[in-house]
Amino acid sequence: MFSKILIANRGEIAVRIIRACKEMGIHTVAVYSEADADALHTNFADECYCIGPAPVGASYLNMDAILTVAARSGCEAVHPGYGLLSENAAFADQCRERGLVFIGPDSDTIRRMGDKNEARRTMKAADVPIIEGSDILKDASEAREIAAEVGYPVLLKARSGGGGRGIRPVYHEQEMENAFLTASAEAKSAFGDDALYIEKYLTDVKHIEVQILGDSQGKILTLSDRDCSVQRRKQKLIEECPAPMLDEATRERLHAAARRAAEAVGYVTVGTVEFLVEPNGAFYFMEMNTRLQVEHSVTEMATGIDIVKWQIRTAAGLPISFEQSDVQVKGHALECRICAEHPYNHTPSCGEITILHIPGGPDVRFDSAVYQNYVVPPYYDSMVGKLIVRSGTRAEAIRKMRTALSELVVHGITHTSDLHLDILSMPAFKDGTYQTNLLAEKGNA
Repeated sequence: MFSKILIANRGEIAVRIIRACKEMGIHTVAVYSEADADALHTNFADECYCIGPAPVGASYLNMDAILTVAARSGCEAVHPGYGLLSENAAFADQCRERGLVFIGPDSDTIRRMGDKNEARRTMKAADVPIIEGSDILKDASEAREIAAEVGYPVLLKARSGGGGRGIRPVYHEQEMENAFLTASAEAKSAFGDDALYIEKYLTDVKHIEVQILGDSQGKILTLSDRDCSVQRRKQKLIEECPAPMLDEATRERLHAAARRAAEAVGYVTVGTVEFLVEPNGAFYFMEMNTRLQVEHSVTEMATGIDIVKWQIRTAAGLPISFEQSDVQVKGHALECRICAEHPYNHTPSCGEITILHIPGGPDVRFDSAVYQNYVVPPYYDSMVGKLIVRSGTRAEAIRKMRTALSELVVHGITHTSDLHLDILSMPAFKDGTYQTNLLAEKGNA
C-alpha cells in the first residue's frame, strides 16, 4: 500500500480523497492555486504546496508543477480526483515515466475510451449494444448523407472530451451545416480535436450508469447502478441508487454488459459505464468514464462500499476481497448537487458564505469543501457540495431529502436548493418515470 499520495485536485473531491487516505493511514499532499490558499483541502492535508495562479491552466492543469511537487515531497502515487487531469492520458504517462502510480486505469484504456469513436467500435466487438450511428465524419456533406440513412433527429458528437461540449442535436437536414460547424469549433476549442461522429438521437430515455471496479488480477465487479437522468444543459443535478423503473431482468443484462465492457479493455480500478435505456428495456452504450465520478457517493451510500478506498487499493495492486454476490443495495439513496448559481436562470454566484448550516441525522451526508466565511471563487466549477441521503424505501428517501434540503442554509451566495425541491415534487420524479427530457419539458433545459 502507498505511504504518501498527492491529490491533484481541489474542492470537495480533494477533501473526500484526503479523508479516505487518513482512514487508511496514508500521508497526503495537497496542491493549490493562489485563489485556493484558504481552501479546506489545504488545511486537511498533511502537506500543501502552491502550484500557480488562479486560472486552471496555470495551476491545476500544470502537469509539470504538480509532478515536481510529487517528486520533491516523496509521493508514490497521484490521485487525480474527477475532472481536470483525471482522464488525461498524457498525465498518466508522465506519472509512470516519473516513477509515480496514477490512481486510475492505464493510459491506453483512457485513450481508447476517451476516443468516443474507438469506444463504440470496442463495445460493438464486446457485444455491448451501441446506438446506430457513424464513424468519424469527413464533413457536413457526409453528415447529411448518414443522417438521412439513420433518420432524424441525430446527435453530432465530439470524438474527444465530455461534459456535454461538442454535442449538437440536429432535427432537420437544413440545420446540419451550421450544427456541424458549431460543434466542431466547440470541440476544437475544448479538446483540441474537432472530429465528430453521428448517433441517432434517442429522446425518450433514461441515463443509467453502472459503477465498475476491477483489479489487476482480472476480477471485474459491478457496484449497483444509478439513475442520472435529471439534467440541465447536459449537466446532472440529481442521482439515485439503485435506478428506479429497472426490472431485474433488465438490470442483470445491463450489469452483464458493463462487465463485458470493462473486460474488453482490461479495466483496473474504479470506472463507470453509461447507458441510455428505453422504456421497453432496450439499452445502448453511451460512454465509459475512466475515473471516479462525482456521483460515486450516492452508490457508496446505497451499498456501504467505500469506492475511493477501493480505487486506491486496486491501483496499488491489491485484489478485490469480495465477490459480486457480496454487493448488496441497502434501501435507496439520493444525491443532490448543490451549485453556486441561480436555481432557474443558471447565473453563476460567488462571494463569502456568511451563514452555513449543514443538515444532520442518520444516513445524511454532505460532501463539501465550504465553511462559514469561505469565499467561493469565480474561477472554478460551481458545485459547492453534494447532499446525499439514504432510507429504507425510495419514497422515504425522497422525504428525507426534502427535509435535508429545507434544513440546508448557505447564506451569502445564491444556490440551487429550491430547484431540487421543485424537482422532487414533480409527479414524474416521484413515480420514477422521469427521463432525460424532464427539465426540457419544464422549460429549464
